[in-house]
Amino acid sequence: MKTSFQTLLSTRRAAALKCALFLVLGCATFAQTALAKVLGTVKSVSGNSIVLTTDSGVEVTLTVTGATRVVQATPGQTDLKTASAIQLSDIHIGDRVLALGPSGEGNSVAASTVIVMKQSDIAQKHQQEREEWRKGAGGIVKQINPTAGTITIANALASSRKPIVIHISPATNIRRYSPDSVNFDEAKPGTLDQIKPGDQLRTRGTKNDDGSEFAAQAIVSGTFRNIAGTVISTDAANSSITVMDMLTKNPVTLKIGSDSQMHKLPPFVAQRLAAKLKGDASTASHPNAAPGEPSHSGPSDNSNGGEGQNAQGSWRKQAAGSADSSQAGERRANGSPDFQQMLSRMPTVAISDLQKGDAVMLVATEGSATSAPTAITLISGVEPIMSAAPSGASAASILSPWNLGSSPGGEATGE
Repeated sequence: MKTSFQTLLSTRRAAALKCALFLVLGCATFAQTALAKVLGTVKSVSGNSIVLTTDSGVEVTLTVTGATRVVQATPGQTDLKTASAIQLSDIHIGDRVLALGPSGEGNSVAASTVIVMKQSDIAQKHQQEREEWRKGAGGIVKQINPTAGTITIANALASSRKPIVIHISPATNIRRYSPDSVNFDEAKPGTLDQIKPGDQLRTRGTKNDDGSEFAAQAIVSGTFRNIAGTVISTDAANSSITVMDMLTKNPVTLKIGSDSQMHKLPPFVAQRLAAKLKGDASTASHPNAAPGEPSHSGPSDNSNGGEGQNAQGSWRKQAAGSADSSQAGERRANGSPDFQQMLSRMPTVAISDLQKGDAVMLVATEGSATSAPTAITLISGVEPIMSAAPSGASAASILSPWNLGSSPGGEATGE
């Protein structure tokens, strides 16, 4: 999933920028009667004209005159008092522009005001948001208390497996996934009363020292399916797989879309997570070691076959990059490793790589009467994890912090 928080923001980014730019415009003094507002990305600049591509794909031509006010704003800016006046020559392809002015013939606007957000400033803002989502919290909703303004979530691998209490304020930005969407960018504005137990939730904001409480700046939630089971069949031609859900004991056919993320865990990573689910403190203290192995790794031959010690050591180093020290910025403040980052480093797999009987864990959309569920995140190589949690419930739930709010394009989501 380009969420995959690859993929924590195109549509969502556009909506956020639109809100910010409209707010800027709304704070200025304009006679808005019979004036058009156009928001889009600069396609070209020539002479006194700017061609924008709107978010709906329509091209609009702006005409700029000597009387046009052209200013540069920054993402999040709430008024134009500190906006810098710029020249038409300062506007470049890829910049975001909000224009106000009378409509002309065809898709044209005689711009009286042009507000510009530079592409580089937007990219920096997106990077900041990705980091905030990545360092946030995620899990399965256990309880909602509208009176207290709190949501309690469970995360099998964070906060020492204790519940995490999310505090909601009037300023919290609440968003909600649509039932058939696998794209974080398509989350819509939502309300607290839409969230229910069993939903998956991701939040960014400020956490306390042990990670058990979180003051939310933004949350995104959705009703998704956690499935742990074994592959019954695959259909690469129709981009689908059928899995026997070990919890419900029923087969489930799922679509694999272009945004679906599919990874395979190396054996030592799967063993590491299995030990975490079992509460194996000795293994949990060594993020690079599989059960029964030392925490350090050094040069060795490849005589064991399969991935080999060199390959395992390489994956350990990459996984350790997401579960190392706080100085490296890859370990959460509460001490739990950043599994979204770790998952992104795992090998990818295709439908054709999955075999009948393979153990898989996945998160999928609900689906509908006319549409099969679509996989958001699927991981194979999870036999040790499913052995550690034979009911399938806690095994599948460890994926919950890995998909919602995953950083786009990192795109994350998630964001």
